[in-house]
Amino acid sequence: MAIAGCSDLDFKINETTVYSPRPLLTDFEVADAALRACLEQAIIDQKATVASELLSLNCSHAQITNLDGLELFNGLIQLRLSSNQIRNLAPLVPMSSLESLYLENNLIIDPVPLYELLSLAILDLSGNPSLQCPSAQALLKLEEITLPEHCQR
Repeated sequence: MAIAGCSDLDFKINETTVYSPRPLLTDFEVADAALRACLEQAIIDQKATVASELLSLNCSHAQITNLDGLELFNGLIQLRLSSNQIRNLAPLVPMSSLESLYLENNLIIDPVPLYELLSLAILDLSGNPSLQCPSAQALLKLEEITLPEHCQR
């Protein structure tokens, strides 16, 4: 138990390092500086050494406009991008593990990239006033969906 609490430390015997933890992930590119800052903090908090180890990301109220580069983090299960200025959802398409996605209060128009997310169970698109309302069949597998008022079903 004591060793588990020291997993971030180098272990030495007679000045020879016998264990050194893997460094946290730093080698990734995203187009948006606010998204990068959010990712960097999540990587520290979750001690992610590779992109697929990041399972949850909360970047709400971060003034993010561009998701390009986020597709590298395809191990995400939960993603919160509420109250930003996001329009394009195409970078989310490779995120096949995504189960819950919160996109309320953004500038999203086209929800079609979300149709590819087959593991998605929870989706919030409320507060996107220009959203093209998805067809009833497009998001059938969802357990919970919240749409803007103009998309009343």
